[in-house]
Amino acid sequence: MVRIGVISDTHGLLRPEACRAFEGVERILHAGDIGDEGVLTALERLAPVTAVVGNNDHGPWTRALPETTEIRIGNVTILMTHIVASLAADPGALGVSVVVYGHSHRPENVKREGVLYFNPGSAGPRRFKLPVTLGRLTLRGRRVEGEIVHLL
Repeated sequence: MVRIGVISDTHGLLRPEACRAFEGVERILHAGDIGDEGVLTALERLAPVTAVVGNNDHGPWTRALPETTEIRIGNVTILMTHIVASLAADPGALGVSVVVYGHSHRPENVKREGVLYFNPGSAGPRRFKLPVTLGRLTLRGRRVEGEIVHLL
């Protein structure tokens, strides 16, 4: 079993509640709109971090971040991007098990055509009346379960 923390749209704010929610995870995925490289530094203290750049991420520190990346953990392939509509290919046709994305600030945990589409929502400053959330993925062999965690 592998536990992964998933976060997005922090916009420079890493809440203590988010750090507590990630205690014990083996890896953290940040799906963009990080806002400040200090967010990644703080998350790295908890677990290794993989991140993609968001449309609001600017500055020299963002040059090392890809727009899209694919990672493999055991038997599971995870495709990460900030804006899911920007994906050019069908994730299922590529053998992807999970698509992790952000941007909308709306959490989503839904399976479509055999692929889990997982948006942890926004863990940063509250936007409109949307919830403040992050997510966790649990991998057991080829099986993946997503969980949305409400912080506020």
